[in-house]
Amino acid sequence: MSYLKNSFKGKTDWWRYPTTIVFVLIGTFLFSLPLSFAIGAKVKSGEADPLKIKDVEYVLTIFESNTSLVLMLLPFLGAFIALLVCVKEFHSQKLKDFVTSRVAIDWSRFLFAFCVWGGLVVVAVGVQYIFNPDLLVFNFRPIPFLGMLILGLIFIPLQTSAEEFLFRGYLLQGLSVLFRNKWLPLLLTSFFFGMMHYDNPEIDKLGKILLVYYCMTGLFLGVIVLMDDGLELSLGFHAANNLVTAILVTADWTAFQTNSIFIDISEPTLLSAFLPPLLLYPLLLVIFSKKYQWHHWRKKLLGNISFSTESNSHEIS
Repeated sequence: MSYLKNSFKGKTDWWRYPTTIVFVLIGTFLFSLPLSFAIGAKVKSGEADPLKIKDVEYVLTIFESNTSLVLMLLPFLGAFIALLVCVKEFHSQKLKDFVTSRVAIDWSRFLFAFCVWGGLVVVAVGVQYIFNPDLLVFNFRPIPFLGMLILGLIFIPLQTSAEEFLFRGYLLQGLSVLFRNKWLPLLLTSFFFGMMHYDNPEIDKLGKILLVYYCMTGLFLGVIVLMDDGLELSLGFHAANNLVTAILVTADWTAFQTNSIFIDISEPTLLSAFLPPLLLYPLLLVIFSKKYQWHHWRKKLLGNISFSTESNSHEIS
């Protein structure tokens, strides 16, 4: 059974989709208020420059790292809650159908993707430490690190799940209802995912060309969702990518400023940024396809979707 077919199990009236997006934006805004109030307090006390508070990279420096981590991730929690409520109340769709086409959510898939990509991140950091130890400053401080670890285990999976549920879940399914095909929703959600990172500090550091990397990552995640008929692998990959990186290494030009084990003081390059989508993402596709016996790539990625309202039947080709 196709994952996209699950979208037709709920209510698919067109107005439900923009309404849900509005509620997601409201949830994001409401949970952004603590950050706004905290910045306002810093400005009022003279601890922050009011002329710089629109600079994300600057804002990350005016709070203690663990406080900054929570304040920056709270809006994703608001979006996540709003989205889940709307999927249930507006679309009458079960959470399981929103996540997977299988009988039940397959957590072993989540763990497999988490371990594979998390392992590759550990290896990459280890290789860098062996060959360029001067570029990784040891930063381990037990108490701040433990606080970051606890907060990270709570908030980072919520952040990554919110993004996966929104882009590879809600929008991918919703756009398939609108366009009745798979390739256009795949491309559009990949583009939207990339543009969401427009204000990231990494963009200021490496230039807008880095948005291509984010779009390629969105495309990769969309492909594994369509090929595997569920969000489990993308959820595991995304959680590992953000959580393991936040634990191991941070840099002063990244979106996550954490009490990590290492601080990377190297100068970033576009080559290093594009290595994952050019080399490692194809490797992961091979690993996943072999393990989970993926077949009919063209049909799963480029096929059309037909829906007959009169017979209430669904066909996906």
